Amino acid sequence: MKRLLITGAAGALGQMLRERLAPMAEVLRLSDISDLGRPAKNEEVFTCDLANEEAVFDIVADCDGIVHLGGVSVERSFDQISPANLRGVYNLYEAARVNGMPRILFASTNHTIGFYKQDQRLHASDPVRPDGLYGVSKVFGEAMARMYYDKFGQETAIVRIGSCTPEPKDWRALGSWFSHDDFVSLIGTVFRVPRLGCPIIWGASKNDAGWWDNSAAGYLGWEPQDNAADHLDRIVSEVPRPAKNAPVAVYQGGSFTAEPIHREKK
Repeated sequence: MKRLLITGAAGALGQMLRERLAPMAEVLRLSDISDLGRPAKNEEVFTCDLANEEAVFDIVADCDGIVHLGGVSVERSFDQISPANLRGVYNLYEAARVNGMPRILFASTNHTIGFYKQDQRLHASDPVRPDGLYGVSKVFGEAMARMYYDKFGQETAIVRIGSCTPEPKDWRALGSWFSHDDFVSLIGTVFRVPRLGCPIIWGASKNDAGWWDNSAAGYLGWEPQDNAADHLDRIVSEVPRPAKNAPVAVYQGGSFTAEPIHREKK
């Protein structure tokens, strides 16, 4: 690609992808509301509030692809979540529509289905069961992506990211881990395949204890390589096993299922 946009580039995943995706495009355009530091030789840096329509149109212009990580990624109040995760998603899709519809990877989350139990195996067609307002906001984003595909043909890979860390951190991650290498390989596939469409893709590695069936996206040809089971001995020796009835041991969304509804103090 000539120009690839990464929104939310100051976050943990954004910083990782800033380095790893550099070979994929002549220019990496990076945006965030937080400081991104000095741009490298092949980078463009934009400060962008996703709720600002004009700013979003500016960052999307002339891009050939978009990795959309931007927004609130944890449970917060509705007032904190809605500007970037609701209004911002609309702004992004409208900007893409009027700028040639560059292919989008939309970073959704396992928290769209967090209230399923860990002994259930899910397909992309299973109904959503969000575990909080953050999960609900990503359900909204998934619906926006689908509508823009059906109405205009805007292609999007909806990636329900599990636990994307260098190594699995805990017992729950044995099912939900998504290695950095597998995420990078998925991004490469998304922007390389001739036909993308608008699939829901489970963002998880090839974990023996995995909960998610990616067969509906099999036509893309992406196959994760890493397995959380390779780290089982370390987790057993270093991480206390949670109680059997603890949310982190029962639900696929883990501790998010026990979060209260956060409200702004008036």
